[in-house]
Amino acid sequence: MNESKLGELLAQVSAGTLPPDQALERLRTLPFVEAGEVLADTHRVIRQGFPEAVYAEGKTLAQTTDALTALLAAHGCALATRVNPEIAAQLQQRFPTGGYDAVSRLYRIGQMSASFSTVPVAVVCAGTSDLPVAEEAAQTLEFAGAHVNRITDVGVAGLHRLLARLDDLRAAGIVIAIAGMEGALPSVLGGLVATPVIAVPTSVGYGASLKGIAALLGMLSSCASGLTVVNIDNGFGAAVAALRILRLRSNQE
Repeated sequence: MNESKLGELLAQVSAGTLPPDQALERLRTLPFVEAGEVLADTHRVIRQGFPEAVYAEGKTLAQTTDALTALLAAHGCALATRVNPEIAAQLQQRFPTGGYDAVSRLYRIGQMSASFSTVPVAVVCAGTSDLPVAEEAAQTLEFAGAHVNRITDVGVAGLHRLLARLDDLRAAGIVIAIAGMEGALPSVLGGLVATPVIAVPTSVGYGASLKGIAALLGMLSSCASGLTVVNIDNGFGAAVAALRILRLRSNQE
């Protein structure tokens, strides 16, 4: 859809010949924007509620910059994941209002205007070795305007540490549970809280952990019914899944 077609669409809504809900449905299929070698999906937020994020790993500086530029122009904010420190330093020069977090490897420019209820999402990780994945989830949620309660280093090897935070866990609207090794933490949490639990296996662990496969299989085989499991180290995906739930609840309130 070009500017002329868009103008026609808006004129029909203004004249009353096209209902606004039908116009919105047409807008959901607007095309991408060409930005150098990148085709930026600038209307994903209309369809899915969360804008396209730039997966920077494997991309050149130019590709990452072009994508961020297009998304920033479309939304007034932009997010890049898996950014290495060298690329981040150069992004800081091109986007001085942005900021880089070395733990999560996120580069954030601004923040979405969306806001949710004050009920937090609990981002819970078994050990501090899981923090890069936990922070990717937590800071993606904060980029989208959600409130986050971080609960760190409460793995099942010292279960009393987790039980000491039970009030915080039960006060959360959603729990994102992040663990490597054998991946037992989400099963325990699934038995303690009634809210949705999104499990994230991490590649943390010794040899037989198989870079997260053991944790992934353990979470998929959990005896705690109703766990949602995302891919290994996918804190970003867990956060967006939580945002979909939050957005659905917001629409029902």
